[in-house]
Amino acid sequence: MDGPVSQAEALAATPLARGERARFFAASRFEGLECLSATFVTHAYAPHTHDTYVIGNLEAGCEMWNTRGAKHYAFAGDLVFNQPLDVHDGMPADGGYSYRMTYPGLDVIRLVAGAVSGRIVTGTPWFRSPVVHDPEGARLFSAAHAALEAGTDGLAGEELLLRAYGRCLVLHADIPQAGLGRERGPVQRVRDLIEARYAEDLKLTELAHHAGLSTHHLIRAFRREIGLTPHAYVVDVRVRRAQDRLRAGRAPAEVAAEVGFADQAHLTRAFKARLAVTPGAYRRAVKA
Repeated sequence: MDGPVSQAEALAATPLARGERARFFAASRFEGLECLSATFVTHAYAPHTHDTYVIGNLEAGCEMWNTRGAKHYAFAGDLVFNQPLDVHDGMPADGGYSYRMTYPGLDVIRLVAGAVSGRIVTGTPWFRSPVVHDPEGARLFSAAHAALEAGTDGLAGEELLLRAYGRCLVLHADIPQAGLGRERGPVQRVRDLIEARYAEDLKLTELAHHAGLSTHHLIRAFRREIGLTPHAYVVDVRVRRAQDRLRAGRAPAEVAAEVGFADQAHLTRAFKARLAVTPGAYRRAVKA
């Protein structure tokens, strides 16, 4: 090991075997953030380090690795943390594993820690253990990672990942969470902006700036005041506006594009989750 390497370099050192897969992708809302989703059956990493953190979750199977002077095992429902420059390897145990990983730089984690705590963080947040069993945190992280990988809803991936990182820092790195007061005015400003610009590719950072709050504080305050996160509210508004157009006899595919969904399938999932029928069925019913 000559020095810190990227995860792609670490992976390339040993070719994948049959039945294994690995996909790298960039999280577009987080400059420089690399992500990996993979399934390994026999692939083993040589000891190496990264300049970044390694934060992720096991979705299936068991991974075994050595770091911080000990051997560790991670299973489904576990979160995994490596600090920058932690020497670590990695190998399958008990038939292999599937996992989702991110490689955030210190600047990203400091920004999230600052948003969570309400103060400037200049140190290096320290995760107490390389692996923790946190099924709720793992589900949140997996949903965030999957949304980033799909790339069809930027706000969903951005909001979910910030929530996941925030939870990890509060519960597993002893970053104190700032208190939450009543934020009716800031939340109403963001609500009004969403109602007016629901079809746009809104960014959480923009919404937070409009509110005068940190991203993490906005998510918590919005959910407390409205009962939904900002992203969930955007989807809710899009569905309501889709109803308006469907009642006017518009085709679902056209409606999906007009109200901000990636495609008709995306509209259908959101519509059915809220109204229990597809957009096409709704259109036929209200025209009858």
